[in-house]
Amino acid sequence: MCAVMALTFKGIGMSTRFNKASLLAGTVMAGAMIATPVYAQDEDNEPALQAEPDDAELGQTIVVTGSRIARRNVETAAPIAVVTDEEFTLSGAVNVENVVNTLPQVVPGTTSFSNNPGNGTATLNLRGLGTNRNLVLVNGRRWMFYDVSQVVDLNTIPNFLIDTVDVVTGGASAVYGSDAMAGVVNFRLRQVDGVELGGQYAITDRGDGESYQIHGAIGTSFDDGRGSATVFAEYYNRSSVFQGDRAFSNVAVGAETFGDDLQAFGSSTVPYGRVNTPGTVAIDEDGNTAPLAAGLTIDDAIFPTASVAQARNGETYNYAPVNYLQLPQERYLMGGYADYEFSDGHSFYTEVAYVNNRVAQELAATPVTGTFNVDLATIQPFVDAATFAEFQQLDANEAAASALRVANGLAPLAAAELGVVSTFIQRRVIETGRRNSLDERNAFRVLGGVTGPINDYMQYDAHYFYARTRNANIQAGNVSRSAFQAGLDGTGTPINVFGPGTLTPEMVDAITIQAQNGDISTLEVANATISGTFGDFAVTETSSPIGFAIGAEYRGVAAQFIPDTALSSGDVIGFNAGDPTEGSYNVKDVFAELNIPIDFGGMSLELDGKARYSDYSLDTVGGVWAYAGGVKFQPVPDITLRGQYQRAVRAPNIAELFQGSAIGFPGATDPCSTAAAGTNATLNALCAANGVPTGAIGNPDLQINAQIPALFGGNPNLSEETSDSWTVGVVLQPSFIPGLTITADYFDITVDNAISTVSLQRQFDLCFNQVQDLGSSFCAPFIGTRDETTGSFTTANPPFLGSQNIATFSTTGVDLEVNYSSNVPFSLLTDQGDSRINFSFLGTYTDSFEVQEDPLATPYDCAGRFGLTCGEPQAKYKWTSRLSWIDGPLTTSLRWRHLSSIKDDESVLTIEEWESFNGIGKIDSYDLFDLSFSFAVTENFELGLGVNNLLDKLPGTPTFDADGLYVTNRPNSLLLGDNQEQANTYPSTYDVLGRRYFASASFKF
Repeated sequence: MCAVMALTFKGIGMSTRFNKASLLAGTVMAGAMIATPVYAQDEDNEPALQAEPDDAELGQTIVVTGSRIARRNVETAAPIAVVTDEEFTLSGAVNVENVVNTLPQVVPGTTSFSNNPGNGTATLNLRGLGTNRNLVLVNGRRWMFYDVSQVVDLNTIPNFLIDTVDVVTGGASAVYGSDAMAGVVNFRLRQVDGVELGGQYAITDRGDGESYQIHGAIGTSFDDGRGSATVFAEYYNRSSVFQGDRAFSNVAVGAETFGDDLQAFGSSTVPYGRVNTPGTVAIDEDGNTAPLAAGLTIDDAIFPTASVAQARNGETYNYAPVNYLQLPQERYLMGGYADYEFSDGHSFYTEVAYVNNRVAQELAATPVTGTFNVDLATIQPFVDAATFAEFQQLDANEAAASALRVANGLAPLAAAELGVVSTFIQRRVIETGRRNSLDERNAFRVLGGVTGPINDYMQYDAHYFYARTRNANIQAGNVSRSAFQAGLDGTGTPINVFGPGTLTPEMVDAITIQAQNGDISTLEVANATISGTFGDFAVTETSSPIGFAIGAEYRGVAAQFIPDTALSSGDVIGFNAGDPTEGSYNVKDVFAELNIPIDFGGMSLELDGKARYSDYSLDTVGGVWAYAGGVKFQPVPDITLRGQYQRAVRAPNIAELFQGSAIGFPGATDPCSTAAAGTNATLNALCAANGVPTGAIGNPDLQINAQIPALFGGNPNLSEETSDSWTVGVVLQPSFIPGLTITADYFDITVDNAISTVSLQRQFDLCFNQVQDLGSSFCAPFIGTRDETTGSFTTANPPFLGSQNIATFSTTGVDLEVNYSSNVPFSLLTDQGDSRINFSFLGTYTDSFEVQEDPLATPYDCAGRFGLTCGEPQAKYKWTSRLSWIDGPLTTSLRWRHLSSIKDDESVLTIEEWESFNGIGKIDSYDLFDLSFSFAVTENFELGLGVNNLLDKLPGTPTFDADGLYVTNRPNSLLLGDNQEQANTYPSTYDVLGRRYFASASFKF
């Protein structure tokens, strides 16, 4: 028996051994992605005609995900979807994320296609409510998280040992504690009996993106069956794919606002460089101005030579080809679990796991932007006479304007002295090479526990575990802001930024800097539970005894983020700066469950109640309650009705509480750069008072790039989130159609007091369009943060946006599962004349997904939407279905994955305007088909072959006009332009690799 699977009680006339048969029963009752486990296999590997009796049918009890009470019936009031190990085999999935993200209850979180943004992990986002609002368990216990956000990296779970994945809808804090707002996903690992060796290789139709895995495990029993142990190891390697390796992502497409359609676009920070300065500067409080750059606007280059000065529109840097489309990964994973009966019925068990995970990110060369002081004598050798004359004129104008400002009681300009110019510089430093960020994550988890009987009716279980993750991040290809400045003002090695390829190796060495940071996260849990029944006491003579569980738990969490000095100071250009983060807290819980079965008149009724009180060391949280109640009613054997209510809580995590400020670059439109700012007197006055130069108000080039720098950080005054979830469902197992199971469950989940950071765009709207009062707290992030020369926001002093308990999220919908298995009266490969078909369907209809960013915001329904407000596409209809034919040793299986069409969230334009303007306001319905084969060569040797994305469905290739600017042919709606996450689409939701082949082999001895 694998101790990590369930409790085992020996010598008391009762067993809760969680064996394979009981898991299969759970699959039948709750619905599975693969229906094949409904039937047992005989010794010749031929399908048996009837299911093997499971533990529940034999009167034994098991522990079901979502409860701590062992019970005979695997059905619960809470809906549970079960994915079996066959889904990993038939889909060719080596990483857990590849199967989990196909579940209709899941909106992809961070994945292997998340390069920018991304962090080299794979996370779970249940119901789209956020990666930090669901709980990931392994064998019913918390798993290790990877950083200050206390989120689990799915890449640390050994997929080849997964027996089932249980997905429980709705809050589960009453059973498992904080974080279980949207639900729980429990990965159950299996015990190995003997020796298992296996491996897999996969490659795309284009000959790239290859991956391979090898794994092995040994399991045995010892001391006459008193103990058992399993040890395992795995190595996995995945190659990179660049955006330049696919036609649809080879060019950064966007800039709809500059034309009638999509354009070949990119960054305005180009390798040949730009020097921009405003045409005028204020010289008195009445708004009078003086010329600076002889009429040059912020979008013009100050040096007019043909080789350097070029118009912005269409002349941008294409950063796409050198960004990763698929991130490379290398993983070593090893561990084991064991149990030993040291006394009659009393057993010790342990689990150990270690993982080393290496994932890289690759970005284009560093873009240097900002206002710098330029010493004219230093740069004179690098520019021609005409350009140098322009600088001299600017210098004279600055000195004169500065003197006028001082005479009128205003502050002098930054470069008032002659011989020094203060101006805005943009330069893509391609000479340093690409930016690369390498994450190496080491994590381990050690658990020990004891379990055994108290008497004939009760048993105990107590365990403690400690988990620790350390991540080391090394960033190459950066530029030091201070060194760059020193190269321009004459205090360091002079640098030539005036033209492409002008930086010599000596100059590159002078300005480049390697940055590194690390984070350490720990989790410790001590849990003690007593469960069982009150003797044989039952409500009726035919009812099962009343079950209960009571217990206590201690959890301690701690995390810290440790950037190097250069990174935390903001001196590093190329990667986001961040201040150190460190914090910890603990919580002490007591919990109880009660299960009351009532059988009467051939019908059965089951009542569940659960409650947990948690005492947090955080003063802002303190003591909180979580509770749940459920009912299950079976009027006839063919029909089961169920319903449940749960109140869940989530305490703020370390990052939300204590995170040091870190810079980010969200997409937003500054209201002061819109045409309305030039015509609306109130908005115009607000912008002027906020520090925007008069000539720049209403100018779309006030913010040169679509992404605006902003600081983000923690808030130690945060309190807990709460959620209320309701589920109501039915399970149909019609006796007149053997092998058919249908489940349908309605869910309604609302998260209140949700911790969120108001988006920069929303903060702009609150300040400049709604409140319109610079003294309001809604305008605080923008006070004193604009560049005094240009009025733009720069990395030197960006606005700060902190976390707050301000948002509300709610979602409603229906989950539908259909599983059918039947014998077929013919066979091509056996003499028995029978084969078997299995059909499974797991789908979700999301009726609503409302997001309310703040109390002043109108709730926005993101069901069937994507975009700036809603983020990752949330299709209203999503399903995964599979049809398998098992003919003797051969299994042939076809999977169908479907997403319904979705529309832009209309954050800027109406859907009609989107469609008439550039045609990207809607993404059509999306279907992928996968084909796989599994062949049992012998009893101990199995081969697998398959192809995913059988029809090679990809975003299409854009075709540009003769000038290389506009898209003249839009092949399909997956090519999104600006309306994207990355790679011109949403690569975690829609397949970006194309047709992919895989082959696997496994040996058992």
